[in-house]
Amino acid sequence: MSTDYYALLGVSRDASPDEIKKAYRRLARELHPDVNPDPEHQEKFKLVTAAYEVLSDPEKRQMYDLGGDPLGPRGGAGAGGFGATFDFGDIMDAFFGGGASRGPRMRSRRGQDALIRIQVTLADAVFGTTRDLTVDTAVRCGSCDSAGTAPGTTTETCPMCKGRGEIQQVQRSFLGQVMTSRPCPNCQGFGTTIPHPCPECSGDGRVRTRRTLTVQVPPGVDTGTRIQLSGEGEVGPNGGPAGDLFVEVVVTPHELFERHGDELHCVVTVPMTAAALGTTMSLDTLDGPLDVDIKAGTQSGESLLVRGKGAARLRSGGRGDLHVHLQVQTPTRLDPQQEELLRQLAELRDETTVQVGSAAAPHGGLFSRLKDAFSSK
Repeated sequence: MSTDYYALLGVSRDASPDEIKKAYRRLARELHPDVNPDPEHQEKFKLVTAAYEVLSDPEKRQMYDLGGDPLGPRGGAGAGGFGATFDFGDIMDAFFGGGASRGPRMRSRRGQDALIRIQVTLADAVFGTTRDLTVDTAVRCGSCDSAGTAPGTTTETCPMCKGRGEIQQVQRSFLGQVMTSRPCPNCQGFGTTIPHPCPECSGDGRVRTRRTLTVQVPPGVDTGTRIQLSGEGEVGPNGGPAGDLFVEVVVTPHELFERHGDELHCVVTVPMTAAALGTTMSLDTLDGPLDVDIKAGTQSGESLLVRGKGAARLRSGGRGDLHVHLQVQTPTRLDPQQEELLRQLAELRDETTVQVGSAAAPHGGLFSRLKDAFSSK
């Protein structure tokens, strides 16, 4: 033959298929008519395309090495003919970096992740706990051991694509005869078929079942915290690895404490007499009963700080603080004796009448403070 395809692609006669493909991609980028429209480059592009068609096909390459013409009358156009059939995907690879995968797809794939929600009490969120979870998920089929085939049978090579997982079609275009590939419709691109599916899993290699697992809830979780259990999600089809299971925590409201980050807050009602005289009260914290001292003269709205009795810190360790907000309760119903005692106390303290804006007010009343604020401007 007059044309040396190896020299045309710039490879040796013992070049591997990958070396031939790389050489063709490099030349296609340089010689494609869209890049170099002059006739000389177009003619060379035709020859390079014909060379790649011959050397990339083992049968045509063997015929060429023996001195035959694989592109002659039996095979199509001549060596220099523009009617040569070539793989359009390789031209696209040459310009766009090669992306489409070749060959059959794997039947086994990674399973999907799963998400479930659990409710925990505030005490469980602060100190941590363990929970037994019952999940309904996909597991490996024990009947076929995830193969998807009935016992005693195996998969068979797809008769349509001959195991390639794709079929090729030749179409005419301005470049000549362009070969395109698409997944085989008979085997969905797997290259094999399952003529006798497993009766338990219907060929999927997995079945749904209910199982129980234990999850460790760490101290310091809050509503929205997700705990990841690797490999505890759904098993993938045909023996694929399992996905992950995410456990989302929801903390139920507490009857006394309210949480803000790692701080706990509560409101405690104190009788008027106890606030005036001072006392010690027992507070039921999450850690158990705790004696809290209330100083004499405590005013409504004041708060006490109890360090280290708040919520646990999830990542840094330690615990926040507990804030006890005091609300002084004024009695609404008095018996005659109580009323008489309060009147005597009021007379002793000269509090039988209230003078708005009086200078005798301990810190000035509301209106006097407003008056001072405006007069100072």
